[in-house]
Amino acid sequence: MTKILVVDDDPRFRQSVRRLLVARGLDVVGEADSAAAAAAAALDLKPDAVLIDVGLSDDDGVSLAARLTTLPWSPRVLLTSTDPEAVGEDDVRRSGALGFLPKLDLPDAPLRQLLAAD
Repeated sequence: MTKILVVDDDPRFRQSVRRLLVARGLDVVGEADSAAAAAAAALDLKPDAVLIDVGLSDDDGVSLAARLTTLPWSPRVLLTSTDPEAVGEDDVRRSGALGFLPKLDLPDAPLRQLLAAD
C-alpha cells in the first residue's frame, strides 16, 4: 500500500484529506503542520508520496518539495493550495513535484494514480 505524508498547517484540512486518501486505498502514515516537521517526518517515515500545501507557516511548500524530492527514495510530491494560481508550471518543475492541484479539485482528482508508487 502506498504510504502518504500530508503536510498542511490546517488540522481540519489534514483530517479531511486523510479520509479522502484512505478512501482511495492510500495509507496516510503521517501528518505535519510545518516544513520543519515535514522534513523530520519524511526522514522517519520514508513515505512513497507527500501532499504539500504551498503556504506553510515556516517555509513555502515549493521549497519543501524541492528538498523532499531529492531524498534517496525519491518520494512523489503533489503540491496543493486554496489559491488555484498559487504556483506556476515553472515552480512545479523547479521543485521536482509531479504537479499542482487546487484543494477544491482534490476530491475529483485521480489521487491514487498520481500518488501511488509505480
